[in-house]
Amino acid sequence: MYKVYAFATPNSVRVPIALEEMGLPYELKPVNVRKGEQKQPDYLAINPNGKVPLLVDTEGPGGEPLTLSESGAILIYLAEKTGQLLPRDGAERARVFEQMFFHLTGIGPALGQVGFFKRQASEQIPIAINRFQTESERVFAVLDGVLAKRRFAAGDAFSIADIVHFGWLWRRDFAGLDLNNWPNIARWYEMIEARPNVQAGIAKVTALVPPT
Repeated sequence: MYKVYAFATPNSVRVPIALEEMGLPYELKPVNVRKGEQKQPDYLAINPNGKVPLLVDTEGPGGEPLTLSESGAILIYLAEKTGQLLPRDGAERARVFEQMFFHLTGIGPALGQVGFFKRQASEQIPIAINRFQTESERVFAVLDGVLAKRRFAAGDAFSIADIVHFGWLWRRDFAGLDLNNWPNIARWYEMIEARPNVQAGIAKVTALVPPT
Protein backbone atom coordinates (compact mmCIF):
# COMPACT_ATOMS: atom_id res chain seq x y z
CA MET A 1 0.00 0.00 0.00
CA TYR A 2 1.17 3.50 -0.78
CA LYS A 3 0.51 6.60 1.29
CA VAL A 4 1.06 9.96 -0.37
CA TYR A 5 1.34 13.14 1.68
CA ALA A 6 0.39 15.92 -0.71
CA PHE A 7 -1.49 19.09 -1.55
CA ALA A 8 -2.65 20.70 -4.80
CA THR A 9 0.86 21.75 -5.83
CA PRO A 10 2.86 21.26 -9.05
CA ASN A 11 5.16 18.76 -7.37
CA SER A 12 2.46 16.89 -5.47
CA VAL A 13 0.18 16.22 -8.43
CA ARG A 14 2.86 14.16 -10.16
CA VAL A 15 2.68 11.29 -7.68
CA PRO A 16 -1.08 10.56 -7.83
CA ILE A 17 -0.92 10.85 -11.61
CA ALA A 18 1.88 8.28 -11.73
CA LEU A 19 0.07 5.93 -9.35
CA GLU A 20 -3.14 6.26 -11.36
CA GLU A 21 -1.27 5.56 -14.61
CA MET A 22 0.40 2.52 -13.03
CA GLY A 23 -2.86 1.21 -11.62
CA LEU A 24 -1.57 1.16 -8.04
CA PRO A 25 -3.75 1.64 -4.94
CA TYR A 26 -2.85 4.55 -2.69
CA GLU A 27 -4.12 6.75 0.10
CA LEU A 28 -3.79 10.52 -0.04
CA LYS A 29 -2.89 12.30 3.19
CA PRO A 30 -3.50 16.07 2.99
CA VAL A 31 -0.76 18.46 4.08
CA ASN A 32 -2.10 22.01 3.81
CA VAL A 33 0.94 24.03 2.81
CA ARG A 34 -1.13 27.23 2.87
CA LYS A 35 -1.44 26.77 6.63
CA GLY A 36 2.18 25.68 7.07
CA GLU A 37 1.32 22.10 8.00
CA GLN A 38 4.45 20.90 6.20
CA LYS A 39 6.51 22.63 8.89
CA GLN A 40 4.72 21.06 11.85
CA PRO A 41 6.82 18.77 14.11
CA ASP A 42 4.82 15.63 13.33
CA TYR A 43 5.37 16.06 9.59
CA LEU A 44 9.01 17.11 9.96
CA ALA A 45 9.58 13.89 11.88
CA ILE A 46 8.92 11.90 8.69
CA ASN A 47 10.17 14.49 6.19
CA PRO A 48 12.83 16.79 7.66
CA ASN A 49 12.86 18.88 4.44
CA GLY A 50 9.33 20.02 5.21
CA LYS A 51 7.91 19.80 1.70
CA VAL A 52 5.35 17.83 -0.27
CA PRO A 53 4.98 15.30 -1.75
CA LEU A 54 6.11 12.40 0.39
CA LEU A 55 5.63 8.72 -0.43
CA VAL A 56 5.41 5.93 2.11
CA ASP A 57 5.61 2.46 0.59
CA THR A 58 4.55 0.02 3.30
CA GLU A 59 6.04 -2.83 1.26
CA GLY A 60 9.33 -1.37 0.13
CA PRO A 61 12.59 -3.14 -0.73
CA GLY A 62 12.98 -6.35 1.22
CA GLY A 63 9.43 -5.99 2.48
CA GLU A 64 10.44 -3.10 4.72
CA PRO A 65 8.60 0.26 4.73
CA LEU A 66 10.23 3.01 2.68
CA THR A 67 9.66 6.74 3.10
CA LEU A 68 10.78 8.81 0.12
CA SER A 69 10.67 12.53 -0.63
CA GLU A 70 11.27 14.55 -3.83
CA SER A 71 8.77 13.98 -6.63
CA GLY A 72 11.41 13.05 -9.20
CA ALA A 73 12.92 10.41 -6.95
CA ILE A 74 9.46 9.06 -6.14
CA LEU A 75 8.55 8.70 -9.81
CA ILE A 76 11.81 6.92 -10.62
CA TYR A 77 11.31 4.58 -7.66
CA LEU A 78 7.77 3.70 -8.71
CA ALA A 79 8.73 3.27 -12.36
CA GLU A 80 11.62 0.95 -11.53
CA LYS A 81 9.57 -1.03 -9.01
CA THR A 82 6.70 -1.60 -11.44
CA GLY A 83 8.58 -1.65 -14.75
CA GLN A 84 6.23 1.02 -16.10
CA LEU A 85 6.70 4.43 -17.74
CA LEU A 86 10.49 4.13 -17.90
CA PRO A 87 12.46 2.22 -20.56
CA ARG A 88 14.76 -0.39 -19.07
CA ASP A 89 17.92 0.72 -20.87
CA GLY A 90 19.44 2.53 -23.82
CA ALA A 91 18.95 5.96 -25.31
CA GLU A 92 15.21 6.03 -24.59
CA ARG A 93 15.86 5.65 -20.86
CA ALA A 94 18.53 8.35 -20.99
CA ARG A 95 16.11 10.73 -22.73
CA VAL A 96 13.57 10.27 -19.93
CA PHE A 97 16.17 11.26 -17.35
CA GLU A 98 17.37 14.14 -19.51
CA GLN A 99 13.90 15.64 -19.67
CA MET A 100 13.19 15.03 -16.01
CA PHE A 101 16.37 16.75 -14.89
CA PHE A 102 15.84 19.58 -17.39
CA HIS A 103 12.51 20.27 -15.75
CA LEU A 104 13.59 19.76 -12.15
CA THR A 105 16.65 22.00 -12.48
CA GLY A 106 15.37 24.45 -15.12
CA ILE A 107 11.67 24.83 -15.79
CA GLY A 108 10.35 24.20 -12.28
CA PRO A 109 12.74 26.55 -10.46
CA ALA A 110 12.23 29.31 -13.07
CA LEU A 111 8.44 29.20 -12.83
CA GLY A 112 8.53 28.94 -9.06
CA GLN A 113 10.77 31.96 -8.72
CA VAL A 114 8.91 34.19 -11.17
CA GLY A 115 5.65 33.27 -9.45
CA PHE A 116 7.09 34.07 -6.04
CA PHE A 117 8.45 37.46 -7.06
CA LYS A 118 5.24 38.38 -8.88
CA ARG A 119 2.77 37.18 -6.26
CA GLN A 120 4.30 36.57 -2.87
CA ALA A 121 7.31 38.82 -2.37
CA SER A 122 6.82 41.63 0.15
CA GLU A 123 7.88 44.12 -2.51
CA GLN A 124 8.09 44.16 -6.27
CA ILE A 125 11.69 43.70 -7.44
CA PRO A 126 11.76 44.34 -11.20
CA ILE A 127 15.24 42.92 -11.77
CA ALA A 128 14.23 39.61 -10.15
CA ILE A 129 10.91 39.44 -12.00
CA ASN A 130 12.60 40.19 -15.32
CA ARG A 131 15.35 37.67 -14.65
CA PHE A 132 13.03 34.76 -13.95
CA GLN A 133 10.43 35.82 -16.52
CA THR A 134 13.13 35.74 -19.20
CA GLU A 135 14.42 32.39 -17.97
CA SER A 136 10.92 30.91 -17.90
CA GLU A 137 10.32 31.97 -21.48
CA ARG A 138 13.71 30.61 -22.51
CA VAL A 139 13.14 27.15 -21.05
CA PHE A 140 9.62 27.08 -22.50
CA ALA A 141 11.15 27.74 -25.90
CA VAL A 142 13.58 24.86 -25.38
CA LEU A 143 10.77 22.49 -24.43
CA ASP A 144 8.66 23.68 -27.34
CA GLY A 145 11.52 22.83 -29.67
CA VAL A 146 11.82 19.36 -28.16
CA LEU A 147 8.11 18.73 -28.58
CA ALA A 148 8.22 19.90 -32.17
CA LYS A 149 10.22 16.74 -32.89
CA ARG A 150 8.60 14.27 -30.48
CA ARG A 151 5.08 13.23 -29.59
CA PHE A 152 6.00 12.94 -25.91
CA ALA A 153 8.74 14.59 -23.89
CA ALA A 154 11.27 11.77 -24.25
CA GLY A 155 10.15 10.14 -27.49
CA ASP A 156 7.22 8.15 -28.85
CA ALA A 157 5.92 6.83 -25.53
CA PHE A 158 4.33 8.44 -22.48
CA SER A 159 6.74 8.32 -19.54
CA ILE A 160 7.50 9.76 -16.14
CA ALA A 161 9.23 12.61 -17.98
CA ASP A 162 5.81 13.76 -19.20
CA ILE A 163 4.41 13.55 -15.68
CA VAL A 164 7.26 15.67 -14.33
CA HIS A 165 6.77 18.32 -17.01
CA PHE A 166 3.02 18.33 -16.50
CA GLY A 167 3.20 19.37 -12.84
CA TRP A 168 4.36 22.95 -13.38
CA LEU A 169 2.60 23.31 -16.72
CA TRP A 170 -0.62 22.55 -14.84
CA ARG A 171 0.17 25.39 -12.42
CA ARG A 172 1.66 27.79 -14.99
CA ASP A 173 -0.89 30.49 -14.03
CA PHE A 174 1.02 30.94 -10.77
CA ALA A 175 3.93 32.21 -12.86
CA GLY A 176 1.65 34.32 -15.03
CA LEU A 177 2.42 32.31 -18.17
CA ASP A 178 0.20 30.87 -20.87
CA LEU A 179 0.92 28.60 -23.85
CA ASN A 180 -0.05 30.97 -26.65
CA ASN A 181 3.52 31.37 -27.90
CA TRP A 182 4.43 27.70 -27.62
CA PRO A 183 2.13 25.66 -29.90
CA ASN A 184 4.00 22.40 -29.45
CA ILE A 185 3.75 22.58 -25.66
CA ALA A 186 0.06 23.45 -26.04
CA ARG A 187 -0.53 20.39 -28.26
CA TRP A 188 1.33 18.15 -25.82
CA TYR A 189 -0.41 19.63 -22.77
CA GLU A 190 -3.89 19.07 -24.19
CA MET A 191 -2.98 15.47 -24.99
CA ILE A 192 -1.63 14.78 -21.50
CA GLU A 193 -4.46 16.57 -19.71
CA ALA A 194 -7.02 14.49 -21.63
CA ARG A 195 -5.69 11.20 -20.25
CA PRO A 196 -8.26 9.72 -17.82
CA ASN A 197 -5.62 8.80 -15.24
CA VAL A 198 -4.17 12.30 -15.33
CA GLN A 199 -7.63 13.72 -14.77
CA ALA A 200 -8.15 11.34 -11.85
CA GLY A 201 -4.89 12.39 -10.21
CA ILE A 202 -5.72 16.08 -10.62
CA ALA A 203 -9.19 15.61 -9.18
CA LYS A 204 -7.87 13.86 -6.10
CA VAL A 205 -5.23 16.47 -5.21
CA THR A 206 -7.65 19.31 -5.97
CA ALA A 207 -10.09 17.76 -3.51
CA LEU A 208 -7.46 18.16 -0.77
CA VAL A 209 -7.96 21.94 -0.80
CA PRO A 210 -10.58 22.88 1.83
CA PRO A 211 -13.38 25.21 0.71
CA THR A 212 -12.84 28.88 1.48
